[in-house]
Amino acid sequence: MAGIVQVTVTAPSEEVAEQLGRGAVEQRLAACAQVGGPIMSTYWWEGAVQQAAEWTVVLKTSTRRVDALVDAVREAHPYDTPEIVVGTLTGDAAYLAWVEAETAG
Repeated sequence: MAGIVQVTVTAPSEEVAEQLGRGAVEQRLAACAQVGGPIMSTYWWEGAVQQAAEWTVVLKTSTRRVDALVDAVREAHPYDTPEIVVGTLTGDAAYLAWVEAETAG
């Protein structure tokens, strides 16, 4: 079985976050997507500290599909440099097998 990863993305609105999550699942690039927020983000951008309300999208996928998922999110995202963070998951074998099966594409 391939490894399973979690991809976390921030978005400027709930609507954009839901679109990113739904698009990833519809394309079989992610087995599931959870949207949460709002959160308050503070970050450096263009030489100054910025603050913005954002929403998060948490996606689960296989390592075989992660590059395609990241590419699709980057293409659909309205930010010039979107936050896309990938982390390896461990957990319940049945759940991880489900993620693998749903993203076998």
